[in-house]
Amino acid sequence: MKALVYGRKPARFAASLVAGALRPGSGVKVGPLSLRDVDPPELPGSDWVRVRPRLSGICGSDLATLDGKSSRYFEPIVSFPFVPGHEVVGELDDGSRVVVIPVLHCEVRGINPVCEACASGQVNRCERLAFGHIEPGLQCGYCESTGGGWSTLMVAHRSQLVPVPGDLSDEAAVLVEPTACAVHAANVVRATAPDAPSRVAVIGSGTLGLLTIAALSRLASTTEIIATAKHPEQKRLARELGADVVTDPGTLERTIRSATGSMMLGGQLTGGTSQVVDCVGSDESLRQALRTVAPGGTVHLVGMPGVTTLDLTSVWHREVALRGCYAYEPADFPTAIELVRELQLERLLSQTYTLDRYEDAVAHAASAGARGAVKIAFDLRGERERKHL
Repeated sequence: MKALVYGRKPARFAASLVAGALRPGSGVKVGPLSLRDVDPPELPGSDWVRVRPRLSGICGSDLATLDGKSSRYFEPIVSFPFVPGHEVVGELDDGSRVVVIPVLHCEVRGINPVCEACASGQVNRCERLAFGHIEPGLQCGYCESTGGGWSTLMVAHRSQLVPVPGDLSDEAAVLVEPTACAVHAANVVRATAPDAPSRVAVIGSGTLGLLTIAALSRLASTTEIIATAKHPEQKRLARELGADVVTDPGTLERTIRSATGSMMLGGQLTGGTSQVVDCVGSDESLRQALRTVAPGGTVHLVGMPGVTTLDLTSVWHREVALRGCYAYEPADFPTAIELVRELQLERLLSQTYTLDRYEDAVAHAASAGARGAVKIAFDLRGERERKHL
């Protein structure tokens, strides 16, 4: 079978750090990622099935891994070599289509009794991501045993499968997994501010930011969403999906100051919004979140932050909470399907690539906003036909 394999060895991992500094698409292989013929992953047990990916998205966390920028925090919960790809719509042996919930939690790992988090349905908080009868891995796409969506075949536990409704195209279904992330984020914001936050700031309008805007607009009953967006297409989509105010990243403080009546003191707003959702995870986005969150407010880290340096004095002085918001619970997926259908979110899928064009695909995904694109994905639907030519 064909697969894009991330085969980390010490020398090659160092090479990925160098490749991350080069212009994507420059002809250099993207870190230690390569297209190979490999053996299909074995079924770990009777509750496992083969999944043939049809479309598989490229996520920001994938790009961070390929650029050598992801945190070493992940090393104990990733097994090498792995096939990336966790945003997957695939086909089972019987021809039915499924979306894969990629989290490799206790039930998937054959652990009984399950941990306390899994017992409560919060599989995204599973404590056993490196244990059980499969290799370590926080999700499919980072686990040697399961494979991932950037291939013609992977394996999944039956508890990970969400049937795709017949009226949903593959192009729509591949947006379900990232939309579930956004649904979870909106639910966390809603739980943090049960009286319905009157104003939420969303930093970033890439795929995750746009989907979070849509989920907040539909689920959190906010009266105003202020969003930042760099590029014209991002600004247009942010408004269409529910943002009331869309501003350039450099003018967010001024916009919130005007909306809240806050004052500016040394670059820090004296007031701000009670909820700030950071969908970027960079040094600057985190600093901006802390500058614009109100005293006693919460900064939700939805975009994956890495190693960063922050001045946390304002967190202490203003009693601000930093709240991580990782992945989803299985219960978020039905809502995600409804949102994808209602809002026709397949329009966010800008372009697909075959596996052999992976360097072009990664380069496009890394510069999607500037190129007027949102989601980039691999299209595996023709791979089996090509195999028989």
